[in-house]
Amino acid sequence: LRGSRYPWRTPSLTLSRASRHFPRKNPSSSSPSTMPDQEPKVRVLVAKPGLDGHDRGAKVIAAAFRDAGFEVIYTGLRQTPEMIVNVAVQEDVSVVAMSILSGAHMTLFPRVKQLLNDAGAERVLVTGGGIIPEDDMRSLEAQGIGRLFGPGTPTTTAIEYVRKWLVQQGTS
Repeated sequence: LRGSRYPWRTPSLTLSRASRHFPRKNPSSSSPSTMPDQEPKVRVLVAKPGLDGHDRGAKVIAAAFRDAGFEVIYTGLRQTPEMIVNVAVQEDVSVVAMSILSGAHMTLFPRVKQLLNDAGAERVLVTGGGIIPEDDMRSLEAQGIGRLFGPGTPTTTAIEYVRKWLVQQGTS
């Protein structure tokens, strides 16, 4: 990356444009999402709202969802709630998963949920993770936010939660 502050980063690790699809490991012309007798893949939007610049966890969860068979859209860093909802509606996602390490979770999660409701996308699951105290997790859940995950949670736990939610909603 010419002129980059971080010359050791490769372009494949620098996914910073909104609505960029997270690449599959082994794309093929006969992928299940293009076969006519298969149902389309569930779409998950992984977003990194606010000014927090730590995106490793978001990239890890995006890759885990991709490897589990989901179609993943990664927004990149420093997204506003309005930008996240705009992409979610345009991409017709079933899940918005946000990574918040900045301490703004009590503002950002409800704002995204409200904007989704206002846009007629109340069926979208809003979930995520970060440094979030247990009391705040309970408060956000009471406001209609899905399960939230803390540091060290296995990616399989989040994937299982989303799959169970999709089955409960009848969308998988």
